[in-house]
Amino acid sequence: MSPTKPSSPRGRPPSITRARIADAGIAIGLPQVTFVGVATALGVSHMALYKHVSGLAALKHLIAEEIFQRWELPQAPEAEQGTLQDYMQVFVASVQAFVKAHPGVTPYVIRRVVATPAMLEKIDAHQSHIAQAYGMPKEQARWLLATVTFNCIAAADTIYAAVDRGPEAHASRALEEGELEAEFAQGMQALVAGALSMLGLAGNAQAKG
Repeated sequence: MSPTKPSSPRGRPPSITRARIADAGIAIGLPQVTFVGVATALGVSHMALYKHVSGLAALKHLIAEEIFQRWELPQAPEAEQGTLQDYMQVFVASVQAFVKAHPGVTPYVIRRVVATPAMLEKIDAHQSHIAQAYGMPKEQARWLLATVTFNCIAAADTIYAAVDRGPEAHASRALEEGELEAEFAQGMQALVAGALSMLGLAGNAQAKG
């Protein structure tokens, strides 16, 4: 009689958390996200994933929201460390890097109707921070940041989406991207200067600390 083989110990099933779902989606890339793809990355069945997310649209929304929540918005410098115009250029660079790093995220962050309460709370807190830091009314800070963010995200998304779709060789795409980024920087400088002028700030407001 052959000895009984010991049964193989069963490990704990992989946990499905919001953070792990987002990590998997970010690694795949938002435009390429599928239910099966994320489930496979998590080591679970797509039916198990359905218990946490209702469908593909909800899955992408979760990933986009987590991407936004992880974005470290630049804070105003210490008192007398720079003008509001200086800060806005730093902010523009942060928005540009955010869009470039996360293709496909634009529709989820540029439209207020799809923003979640957590996203709106983060936006409001940032607007309050800038208003206080530069001694300006909250409504002015809201308009300035919203105007610059909207145009910056839209322009940056157009640049990187157009470059990614091009059939040219990699070197040609890199050259085109550099040229577009230079034009983008000039356009954003003009936008910031114009927005500050409309508010009567002219970029001279110093951080209050």
